[in-house]
Amino acid sequence: MASIDILAIAAHRDDVEQTCGGTLLAMHARGWSTGILDLTRGESGTRGTAAEREAEAIAAAQILNVAHREALDLPDGNVENTLANRLKVAEVLRRLRPRVVILPYWQGRHPDHYTSATLGYESCFISGLAKLDIPGEPHRPYKILYASLYADVRPSFVVDITPHIEQRYQALVAYRSQYASQSTGDSIFVREDDIRERTFATARHYGLLAGVRYAEPFVQKEVGLIEDLMLLPVQSI
Repeated sequence: MASIDILAIAAHRDDVEQTCGGTLLAMHARGWSTGILDLTRGESGTRGTAAEREAEAIAAAQILNVAHREALDLPDGNVENTLANRLKVAEVLRRLRPRVVILPYWQGRHPDHYTSATLGYESCFISGLAKLDIPGEPHRPYKILYASLYADVRPSFVVDITPHIEQRYQALVAYRSQYASQSTGDSIFVREDDIRERTFATARHYGLLAGVRYAEPFVQKEVGLIEDLMLLPVQSI
């Protein structure tokens, strides 16, 4: 298939929808091609089956206007940063050849999430090694970003998703197995009638930091570079 511009990598089907779905919509609206790589298939989740989550992921991908979505077969609940797993991710990177990769933030409650951050970064590195014995030409993404919506950190920047907030929400609730009201897991899952309010309130918080209505936050490890102080966005006072 043709290469894509921006690839979001996450541990579970619905992680991208929670953390950077609005950004993928915003980038698609600017003409960039986007994709999603889910590392697991959801077989160990408290709610739903792998088959249900696959169907929901396909529906959500259509709402997010992504050009490509696929899932690897890493064990749900036991994502490990091993050479075998790095090679699996590197093969996808060589095939899709994204310039930008979005990863989960490297700290968090769920081990799959923070392990995916390190696994994703190291996969991006080895994908560029010329002598790596996997299919495809070497490719190393130019930019790696970390979706930090659930991390208690100050973002490096936020992306304005105001025009896409409703579509972002619809992609999230496409996962009926996860977010529809049900007794299974009701002590750990957000109530269905609270999801919309929480989703919009969180995006509103990050939007206020930058003077827009709704936004998603990201962290980059590199220092930012500018050429013209007059073009810096976000008013100081």
